[in-house]
Amino acid sequence: MKKFYCYSKCSTCKKAQKWLDANGVEYESQDLVEQPPAKADILKWLQNSPRPLKYFFNTSGQHYREQNLKNKLPSLTLAEAAALLSSDGKLIKRPLMVEGDKLTCGFKEEIYAENWLD
Repeated sequence: MKKFYCYSKCSTCKKAQKWLDANGVEYESQDLVEQPPAKADILKWLQNSPRPLKYFFNTSGQHYREQNLKNKLPSLTLAEAAALLSSDGKLIKRPLMVEGDKLTCGFKEEIYAENWLD
């Protein structure tokens, strides 16, 4: 089952959810802020992804800026990044959609169509 991690106050998450529903995509929703993904899951995603670490972070978010992560990110280990992301859902680029080894962060219709339409 596809897992859709979102934040209820995020307009991008609302757009993605509307798109998923309009296209008949079945998914399980989880609030990213109230219940962030587990550190072990995030670590597995980071290890299996060809994307740079920055892809997973909400680089325009207040929490990202407050922690000066722009300068810290290049020296973080995957375990350190997973610990950070699992401890604060607002650090995760949203929405986050996961199924098995497939994962997307953020929302672009063409990316969702390519990855999430069966």
